[in-house]
Amino acid sequence: MRTLLSVTVLFALTGLLAAGCGSSGHSSSGNTQPGGASTTPPSPGAAPTVGNASNPSVKPQIGSGTAPKPTQLVVKDLVVGTGAAATPSSTVRVQYVGVNYDNGQEFDSSWSRGQPADFPLNGVIPGFSQGIVGMKVGGRRELVIPPDLGYGARGSPPAVGPNETLVFVIDLVAVQ
Repeated sequence: MRTLLSVTVLFALTGLLAAGCGSSGHSSSGNTQPGGASTTPPSPGAAPTVGNASNPSVKPQIGSGTAPKPTQLVVKDLVVGTGAAATPSSTVRVQYVGVNYDNGQEFDSSWSRGQPADFPLNGVIPGFSQGIVGMKVGGRRELVIPPDLGYGARGSPPAVGPNETLVFVIDLVAVQ
């Protein structure tokens, strides 16, 4: 008898738990309190925005980021190329824009100089090199580079201060 009662109580509790975890039948895009106040925590911020992202023939416009800065390299293909892929030992011809993550301030741009730049990938900051390896000619890629893969504590005065997180949008024009 005691076992039967225990099993009955167990099933009843299981049913109550399942009902408590289910949907109320109301659909809402966010949690609100009376008066319309949201109980949803505020957004943690946004990654830098890229204008002209899908058109490699136009200089990209990069905004600042408001999300916490990444501690690892972030690589995002905006346009996937179809040509030859860059390797760690490649020399690449690129069009690029580099900005400060915090304020979107441009510190370097081949677009502003009016011509692509050639770089051996083993001769640039680690985040730039690592972010381009595997990229194919014709592609456009966004890189968010933490300080330890950029210019670190020394920076690159006057354009890049100490421990700055960098954002690059890179168009791969050619690989040698």
